[in-house]
Amino acid sequence: MEAKLFLTVFGTVFLAELGDKTQLATLLFASKSSASLLTIFVAASAALISTTLIGVVAGGFLSHYLNPRYLSYAAGAAFVVIGLWTIWQA
Repeated sequence: MEAKLFLTVFGTVFLAELGDKTQLATLLFASKSSASLLTIFVAASAALISTTLIGVVAGGFLSHYLNPRYLSYAAGAAFVVIGLWTIWQA
C-alpha cells in the first residue's frame, strides 16, 4: 500500500465528508435516545463503503476508455454545477 496515496485519498475524502448531509443524517439518527449507536455506526459505515466501492469500480472501468484528465474535468464541472444548483435552490 502506498502511504502517500493513502494519506492523500484519506485526507481528501475525510475533509469532503465533514459536515455533509450524510454526516448530519447520521448525527440525527444517533441523537435519538433509543437508538443503538453500534447499529447506526455499522449501517453508515457499510453505506459509505458501498458507495466508495461503486466509485472505485466505475473510475477503474472508465479509465480504460477515457483519459483520466477528462474524468477530472468532468468531476470538477459536476461539482461546480451541483454547487450552483444548491445556491439556486437556497
